Amino acid sequence: MSLKHSDHRHKTHTHLASAALNRLQASKRRSSRMALNAPVGMTGEDRLKVSFTMPAKATNLNRHGAAVQLSRDLPVGTVVTLKNQRGTQVSARIVSVIAAVQGTSTYGVEFVDQSDDSKQFWGISFPTNS
Repeated sequence: MSLKHSDHRHKTHTHLASAALNRLQASKRRSSRMALNAPVGMTGEDRLKVSFTMPAKATNLNRHGAAVQLSRDLPVGTVVTLKNQRGTQVSARIVSVIAAVQGTSTYGVEFVDQSDDSKQFWGISFPTNS
């Protein structure tokens, strides 16, 4: 068996294990995701500690956060402020980097606290998980 063949099998195994973990995590979500888009403002500090305030696009909304797309390099664990179109602001933590394509990154964010502002941040009602 060549090293190249073994390396390919390892990558395939790692990819399959990652896909299985993603399915397991999705089945244990605290709330359902809704495939909706919402414009938001985001304020924080990027990886280089440069302050920014810029528009972003939230997708896959849920009661506890969303996926947010913007053109900044943010480390996991960073706390940012999201502002919706009604002017409500909430703190959110970057919990994952979902994708990075052509200068735009998509981050998984979760609201830092579950205040009334965060529970109503998206202005929609979410179905309960069964």
